[in-house]
Amino acid sequence: MKESFDITSQTTSDRTNTFVEYVSIFLIIASILSISIETLPGLSEEMIFAFLVAEVVITVLFLIEYVWRIMTAESKFGYITSFYGIIDFVAILPLFLGLIVDLRALRVFRLFALIRMLKLVRHSEALRTFGIALRQSKEQLFVFFTVAAFFLYLAAIGIYYFEHESQPDKFQSVFHCLWWAIATLTTVGYGDVYPVTAGGKMFASLIVFIGIGIVAAPAGIIAAALTNSSKEGEQNEE
Repeated sequence: MKESFDITSQTTSDRTNTFVEYVSIFLIIASILSISIETLPGLSEEMIFAFLVAEVVITVLFLIEYVWRIMTAESKFGYITSFYGIIDFVAILPLFLGLIVDLRALRVFRLFALIRMLKLVRHSEALRTFGIALRQSKEQLFVFFTVAAFFLYLAAIGIYYFEHESQPDKFQSVFHCLWWAIATLTTVGYGDVYPVTAGGKMFASLIVFIGIGIVAAPAGIIAAALTNSSKEGEQNEE
């Protein structure tokens, strides 16, 4: 049976954990929005500086959270080396990098901040269920990606021999053809490179049909795993 949740029955430790979780979610969203707003054209120097200060403050707060989680963890080394521990550390990495280099000159380091989105997994039951589903279906997904890689390489080789003589500038080698193979197998079809010979068109049509199955396969695997994970979660709660 499910127990009703009563906030008044929470212990001090529980209330502290809940408070930290809400603050962490707010900081994650604020950090992501800050990175996005910074890309807007026409921002004044004062606004850019304000966002820089906000980023430093947010990162310091994440550092405090990281230290707090280490101090309160039953196994400190276990937390540090865990998935969540590594994500929490990477989330504060820009702060330490900023002490070494000028992040305004090397803005690529700001990409580390995007890792903070993975911190949301800790606070979302749905995302945790999705993670469990991925772990349960890892063997099937490995087989799928192996087969997909085989067809990807096969498509690149096939289109090379069909189109290289007619379009040597676009299909220069098998490695150049991999871009066409990726766009075709994933049914994206950008149209920047396409076959013009009869054999190439027939081969491309076959690859498109194969690509439909390749795109649909992982969705079915993950959907089945999600269903099993949800059922297991409901059984554990009863």
